[in-house]
Amino acid sequence: MLIRNSILIGVLSAMLISCGEQPFYEKTYAFDGREWKQDVKPTYAFEVKDITKEYDFTLSLRTSTDYQYNNVWIFMKTITPDGTIAREPFEIKITAPDGSWIGEKSGSVVTTPLTFRSRKLPKKGKYTFVIEQGITQSKVTNVHDLTFRVDESKGEKQ
Repeated sequence: MLIRNSILIGVLSAMLISCGEQPFYEKTYAFDGREWKQDVKPTYAFEVKDITKEYDFTLSLRTSTDYQYNNVWIFMKTITPDGTIAREPFEIKITAPDGSWIGEKSGSVVTTPLTFRSRKLPKKGKYTFVIEQGITQSKVTNVHDLTFRVDESKGEKQ
């Protein structure tokens, strides 16, 4: 009876875990020595086949609580399937003006997302996103990793 219950619990747990929504695309770039040097440009690429769908993009930066700034500026370079290139600056705010963490803190790690909701990708093919740190110093320390995630949109604009 105990073995049967254990097997039943295991099967139910596996079913619940597999029912979670999987992202359309997700990749994490871990920084060596927790340093994001200016010449390090995490690159993310994926194929789009259905241009009728909208997507939510989330860039999640994980820093330590020893991160010494209240934000980080980045440049996101987008390369479309036909080779068109766009480069835009974005600010990821790490702390509020009062010094509290904006992102989710777990122990000594803070995860701060930058989200773009309900975006359409107008062409079929391979899209490439290159992320560059955009500060004036040669490196940013206490940065663990950067995750780029793409989900099919549920229709909430932001």
